[in-house]
Amino acid sequence: MSANITITEAAAKRIAQILASEEDKGALRVAVQGGGCSGFQYDFQLVEGPKEDDEVIRAGDAVVVIDPASLPFLLGASVDFEDTLAGAHFKVDNPNATSSCGCGVSFSI
Repeated sequence: MSANITITEAAAKRIAQILASEEDKGALRVAVQGGGCSGFQYDFQLVEGPKEDDEVIRAGDAVVVIDPASLPFLLGASVDFEDTLAGAHFKVDNPNATSSCGCGVSFSI
């Protein structure tokens, strides 16, 4: 299965910066969990590296890993990084989501 998940240049640059400052971390894990105000929510965690069954996406010096349970929810998605007056955060543009909450962290399918 081809994940077809995109990491934008802004996200790749920020992930690489974060990983460079964390000696024991080698990847950003993007996961989907139940919960949030819309049914599902995105979870971002720094991890040592990929597990055996993870999908691994590389963009420059950035490494993103996605577990098999989360992968179907993220097919075709794009991970971006926004730095605005309201704050800096990773944002997922997910074509599978039918709605999302105002904070952009939770969604429904």
